[in-house]
Amino acid sequence: MRPHPSAIRFRRGALRMSLATLSKLTGINKGHLSRVERGLAGLGDDNISKVAEALGVTPDDITHKEKP
Repeated sequence: MRPHPSAIRFRRGALRMSLATLSKLTGINKGHLSRVERGLAGLGDDNISKVAEALGVTPDDITHKEKP
């Protein structure tokens, strides 16, 4: 699955969560998360799950995967 950059950025903004906080919650480097939000990098399934959990959404909510 490929993360949807604007979905991650939008949700993080709605929660008023900094990249540093998301990094601490997920264990993913802040610089890498920044590149993900700009569409320059991807995330593996495990990390997508970590980001989704930290943001309080499902992995489908932050990926390009179509909902049934």
